[in-house]
Amino acid sequence: MDAREEREVSIFRNGRSRAVRIPAEFDIPADSMMISQDRDGVIYMRPKLEKKSLAEVFDWLAEQDPLDITDVEDYPPEPVNLEK
Repeated sequence: MDAREEREVSIFRNGRSRAVRIPAEFDIPADSMMISQDRDGVIYMRPKLEKKSLAEVFDWLAEQDPLDITDVEDYPPEPVNLEK
């Protein structure tokens, strides 16, 4: 398991909910989060992924640099026995 930075934070009331202030060094580029809790009570938070349309995915792919696959070793195919 990799080492994770850890900080103690305060929990406060916000109406009927409880809230946690996220320290600046843990800032994330998202407007909403997904939150889950395991059986041991550990809470996990992650940025909510922005869903893109198929057209947006194709536009994004068109902007990407081509992959350099010149260093990929091309192995010959292994023989396959098609007889039973």
